[in-house]
This record gives sequence, structure tokens and C-alpha cells, in this order.
Amino acid sequence: MSTARHILALLKSHLEGDDKEFLSVAMQAAAHEARLGHASVAQQLRDLIDEAKRRTAAAHTRGGQIIVLEPRGELASLLSVQTPRIRLNDMVLSTALAERLRRVLVEQRQQKKLREHALHPRRKLLFVGPPGSGKTMTASALAGELHLPLFTIMLEGLITKFMGETAAKLRLVFDALRQTQGIYLFDEFDALGAHRNQANDVGEIRRVLNSFLQFLEKDTSNSLIVAATNHPEMLDRALFRRFDDVIEYTLPDPELAKEILSRKLAPFETADLDWSRLLSEVNGLSQAELARASEEAAKQAVLGGSTVISSDALFMALQERKAASP
Repeated sequence: MSTARHILALLKSHLEGDDKEFLSVAMQAAAHEARLGHASVAQQLRDLIDEAKRRTAAAHTRGGQIIVLEPRGELASLLSVQTPRIRLNDMVLSTALAERLRRVLVEQRQQKKLREHALHPRRKLLFVGPPGSGKTMTASALAGELHLPLFTIMLEGLITKFMGETAAKLRLVFDALRQTQGIYLFDEFDALGAHRNQANDVGEIRRVLNSFLQFLEKDTSNSLIVAATNHPEMLDRALFRRFDDVIEYTLPDPELAKEILSRKLAPFETADLDWSRLLSEVNGLSQAELARASEEAAKQAVLGGSTVISSDALFMALQERKAASP
């Protein structure tokens, strides 16, 4: 390829936001210059390419603040990115669950010490539990605690009717894992990890799942992989042993439910709430549903010109949430 063709190809890939192609063409240009005997120019190009690869991280710090760059090219349809500010202390967690999550954080923060002894920190996590129990919020909290961006894999962009394309897109995601440190969340993971002996399995699903298993097993990046599902019974059993930790979420018991309601209503007056009556209605409600019930009661108070939360208003809100639950 001539120098002019290289320039055209570089401009085209730049305009399309295809960083991978841009760097590929740049490498071709470096090789071309080397063949012409321009060793110094070729080396300068290679050095610049190496520097560009280092800067392709989607997040870095500037003045202590995380700066996030949106995924570009084909990755833009596969990943969404955000910089969560939530922390684990912002969540209401059972003692056992909080301990398991803090163990992940401790290992991540002291991974250098672990690696010095040929040990590896937990970084491939599977969250299982009912909807609204805090799995997705936990991924955000881990990102906030570790000052890393949260990348959510968009399954609608990943899974296509052409399973060969899905496997190729999976490879792009795992390439991004290596290039850009972050928390990578596969939400509603059962859409990708359903077991391979389903009646409607046409063979291609098995190949996609096998590809995921291979990518997951070979991944040695510094990123954290979080897969979350409401339906662990649908997952292929081979998946469970590929994760470093399988963490189970449950619906809150009355004590935890009271803490969730109290925290959400902290800006309001709740001294006169009849907790024994209220807690009789929390069975079967998730953390998210309790939070919504709190918000409904708070809105009713505000619109009524008050800051006092009444037991009747919160009781009715809880009943409404329970009636709306599947």
C-alpha cells in the first residue's frame, strides 16, 4: 500500500471511529516505511502506536477525577459506560453479603500482594437472585469503590440472529476488557448463558456459549467481570465453575426491610410510624420495591404540604407494590 493509500485509510477509519482499524493501518504504514529503509520513521511510528494503545483506555484520572471516554466504533453498540458515585455503604446489605463483597474489594485493592505469592484476586463474579435485590446496584457500587468505570454489555447489540456475529462481538468485548480496566456487567446473563440442552437449542446457541466459556476462562485482564441473573436455574452448569465467586442475593427480612425504609425516608419525619403494622406487609417485596413504596409515601406527604410520613400512606404504598409484584 502506498503512503497516499495509507493516509486515506487512516482518515477513513478515524472518521468512522474505528480505532482498531486505525492502528492496524498505522502498523502497515510502519512496515511500509521499514521496507523502504526508513528505519527511524518506522520506529517513530511504532512508538506512537504503542503510546496510542496505552491511551485507548476508556477511563483515566485527571486531578483525581475519573474521565470517561465513550466506546467508539463497533464497541459503541456493545457497551454503555458510566462513572458511578455510589458506594457499598449507600446500600442496605445483610451482614453476610456485605462481608463477601468487601472481601472482593480487599483482594482487588491488595492484588499486588497476592500476585507476589502467585495468588489471584477474585475478579469474575456471578450474582444470582430475584429482581430488584441489588445485583446491578452492587456492580455500580464496586465500580465506585474501586474508582473504575462501569461498562454494561448491551445484549441487544451483542446477540444477533447470526450467532457467528455474536461470537465475534464477544471477542470485541473481551478485547476491551484487556485494553480498558473497569467493571464489565453482563446483566440478564441468562440470555447468553442458558444451558446447552434446551429443547429449542439449534446448535448455534451452544457455540456462542462455548465461545463465552473459552473467553472467560482465558481472560487474564485486570478488569472485573460481573454477570447477573434472576434465573440461575437457566444457566449452564459449566458456567458456575468458571467464576471466582457466586454470590446469592435474597429478598430482605423484616429487619433489613425496616432499615431500607428508614434510610429512604430519612429526610422526613417518621417518629410516629407503626412499624409492627408496616413490617407485616413487607414479606415478598424486594429492596427496589421497598424503595419505591417509600418514595410514593414521601410524594404523598410533600404534595399534601407536609414532611410527616403517615403509617396509612406507607402501608397503602406497600400494599400497592405487593399487588403489582408478579
